Amino acid sequence: MSIILSTLNARYTHASLGLRYLLANLGELREQTRILEFVIGLKTSEIVEKLLDTLPRPRIICFGVYIWNVAETTQVVAMLKRLAPDIKIILGGPEVSFETAEQAIVSQADYVITGWGEATLPLLCRQILGDDPQAMRLPKIQTGVQAPLDNLALPYAFYTDQDIAQRTLYVEASRGCPFKCEFCLSALDKTAWPFDLDIFLGEMEKLHARGARRFKFVDRTFNLNIQAGLRILEFFLKKIESNPDDPVFAHFEVVPDHLPEALKASIVKFPPGALQFEIGIQSWNPEVQALVSRKQDNDQAAENIRWLRDQTSVHLHVDLIAGLPGEDAESFARGFDRLYALGPHEIQLGILKRLRGTPIIRHTDTYGLVFDAHPPYSVLATDRIDFQSMQRLKRFARYWELVANSGRFAHTLPVLLGDAPFDNFMACSDWLFSTADATSGISLDRLAKLLVQWLQTRGYSREVAEALLASDYAGQASRMQVKRTEPTNAALQPRQAKHLAKP
Repeated sequence: MSIILSTLNARYTHASLGLRYLLANLGELREQTRILEFVIGLKTSEIVEKLLDTLPRPRIICFGVYIWNVAETTQVVAMLKRLAPDIKIILGGPEVSFETAEQAIVSQADYVITGWGEATLPLLCRQILGDDPQAMRLPKIQTGVQAPLDNLALPYAFYTDQDIAQRTLYVEASRGCPFKCEFCLSALDKTAWPFDLDIFLGEMEKLHARGARRFKFVDRTFNLNIQAGLRILEFFLKKIESNPDDPVFAHFEVVPDHLPEALKASIVKFPPGALQFEIGIQSWNPEVQALVSRKQDNDQAAENIRWLRDQTSVHLHVDLIAGLPGEDAESFARGFDRLYALGPHEIQLGILKRLRGTPIIRHTDTYGLVFDAHPPYSVLATDRIDFQSMQRLKRFARYWELVANSGRFAHTLPVLLGDAPFDNFMACSDWLFSTADATSGISLDRLAKLLVQWLQTRGYSREVAEALLASDYAGQASRMQVKRTEPTNAALQPRQAKHLAKP
């Protein structure tokens, strides 16, 4: 193999759509190209060994670099350059597309393609592999050419049978975003560009015929074009109706305040477990929304979430961001309580991150934004939320994942939250941290025991607290009693698996 396309995914279940796009558009170079994907957490030496173990030895290795893998990819590139300095290293991806001059990984690589890579990578590889003397004088930083979508070869044939059997497949019916939310890289897009829908659905048909049943759309604005959205929903609905015993799952990112009646009429037809909507609220505060250039009709967004929760079987995953400029902890708490009252199945609590290239940095001085210098560049403090308070919010978000979003404590959670959800869970979070002194590595057994203890501090008897925890494990009540000693793993198997995390 002359070329290896590689990246470090956050999880094995994540299959890189970007690498498959690059492979699909390499033309005649496809035959001498191989995809090698890894998972973060693997030893650097093991990754390098596998990259160099390809026969014939690769002449070019390309890495997709993202906020979640840049630290580990930097180590991989450094080791490769020590062991095999003759191999040309090409970087691409959002993390290296901006502020390239200051990045250690860029200094060690031979070339960097910023922005879109499908059209630019084949040209660069041909020059390198052709031993073109001109290639030695090529600029290190290559500005990616944004090719028309109609000119791109689609990547879906390059999902393997193993991908289809074991992983969620990432797909896109459009690229770009017309909105300008300053914390998001899509703010740099001029608009959204649709793929030819007939061709796209033809590719989805082929994937389905091969056995694909889990589709995650990466489109930023799935419901922006209602007619296109309806056709995509109809595609999946027909698959479900023709064979109800062969379930299909589709995940979409949805604009919260844009849900016309035609779309509603289609959504209500889907059975439980078929649709998941990711809805970005981020903040309910109109002043904060204006600061970060986010246009949102809050009342309409709330009404749509309520309707989806009450009238459909869609699984709702709704996002809030803590640490936005102009928002204090009290405003964030009010927003959390408002969202919780709407009843989404999951509330994803994120901490603001300074993604390279995003316009959010224009608020740094005015609003005292202090970001971590290391990935994922989370905000450490603002003029409204000091460092200690931000740390508490981060712990709140982590424990919320363990207790609420896990789905393991469906009966216990409402009791924990009472009539003041944010304040009560923050108190629980503070207590959990002071008692466990950790936000990770807490077994399910220990977490259940801690929640029993917490409920006792709130006036519940041990018997009532144990019974409440036991009610979260239907069918295993005889083994679910939380005892004074640490309970066994077998006694606390979750009723509901946590949904597949984002890449």
